[in-house]
Amino acid sequence: MNLTTRPASLKDLKTLLEFEQGVISFERPFDPTLKEKTSYYDIPGLINSSEVLLLVAVLGTEIIASGYARIEVAKPYLKHQQYAYLGFMFVALNHRGKGVNGIVLEALKTWVLSKNISEVRLDVYNDNPSAIRAYEKAGFKKHLINMRKGLST
Repeated sequence: MNLTTRPASLKDLKTLLEFEQGVISFERPFDPTLKEKTSYYDIPGLINSSEVLLLVAVLGTEIIASGYARIEVAKPYLKHQQYAYLGFMFVALNHRGKGVNGIVLEALKTWVLSKNISEVRLDVYNDNPSAIRAYEKAGFKKHLINMRKGLST
């Protein structure tokens, strides 16, 4: 597979907006709190931020995956001062299961390390075992469980 990664550009916006809706469609069954029509990301803002690397994975001329690393300030009680938060991890349906997400993760890891940051975090739905397995395969460990309960008013 002749797969490369590169920083996303505004020329990629149409595809990235489609990927964003793919992420939302995939996650909707896991999250009953999502609005019917919604958007997660300010994609132009991610592309233009010096604190974010939004990558795309390209096979030939086709963009087949995305992901970002965003530098965050850590809570004052943690050992590290900054960490990288990973998000917008998406692989086009016909390219899943081929290690594409791992390649994107490695490219993001390289960028994070170049910023002298040694902590990486991400969120994944508890009811998404395939994503959990993929991240565990990449060396991530379960750390904290975020719980919710809807209340009637």
